[in-house]
Amino acid sequence: MRFPDYPFTPRTFEARPGITMSYLDEGPRDGEVVVMLHGNPSWSYYWRHLVLGLRDAASGNAYRCIVPDHVGMGLSDKPDDGASATPRYDYTLQSRIDDLEALLRHAGVDDATPVTLAVHDWGGMVGFGWALAHMAQVKRLVILNTAAFPMPGAKRFPRRLALGRDSRIGGWLIRRFNLFARGAARFGTTRRLPREVRDAYAGVYDGWENAISTLRFMQDIPLGEGDRAWPLLVRAGERLPDYADRPAFIGWGLRDFVFDRHCLDAFRAALPQAEVHAFADAGHYVLEDRHEALVPAIRAFLDANPL
Repeated sequence: MRFPDYPFTPRTFEARPGITMSYLDEGPRDGEVVVMLHGNPSWSYYWRHLVLGLRDAASGNAYRCIVPDHVGMGLSDKPDDGASATPRYDYTLQSRIDDLEALLRHAGVDDATPVTLAVHDWGGMVGFGWALAHMAQVKRLVILNTAAFPMPGAKRFPRRLALGRDSRIGGWLIRRFNLFARGAARFGTTRRLPREVRDAYAGVYDGWENAISTLRFMQDIPLGEGDRAWPLLVRAGERLPDYADRPAFIGWGLRDFVFDRHCLDAFRAALPQAEVHAFADAGHYVLEDRHEALVPAIRAFLDANPL
């Protein structure tokens, strides 16, 4: 399988017994650490342009970019979650946070290492969930079309997500035909992506076993107190204003039907000093639609706010 504009050699480590996690570790070992967290149904491929723009010192500092593929996503193992599965993986937000903790420890990023969190989609909930125990480490934020708080009251839960979250038939269709990943690659941008780029996003999830995490992520979306991820999401939302004292960059595609203006407004309210770049002509995969503008803007933001 070809991955255009992804000239990296992923590394691996055993996140849990028998379960291997793939990740990128690009740039100088002693560079300022930028942890980039993808969502569903993407993978580290989403961050490729930013990694290429930060890992070298062509026009400023060179940054160390650590970019995992969550378990079940991208090039990481895709274990089953059945009761008799060996190895078995529990596809929950807490599992994702624990995996991130294990990865950073493996990479030598300890509690004394300052980090920049760059988050997109579910990456926001994973990153800000991890940061609940590491707030002092998080020195800068790069926030792209995501959430780290309960769904704003003025927003309705999208029907297209409810199809996977709450419908057995919808869930079966997603796993059987890889509908979510293929749909996101086609409709998550305003710019029509080349066929090989769409295939890079979605091809890693072809097949019933490979698509498991694209569905489990949807089923784990926390909407109320009965959902497993709800307490973490509430705590992350409560703590979000505590980041208002540190530099934050917000890049937003305004044509995102999931993380829309309501979510952007919530981040703006919590982080009133944030540098905001909102694009009326960009969708959910804002780095695909506007990477030519966002990558240099993010580099300039990091360079102007050194750790």
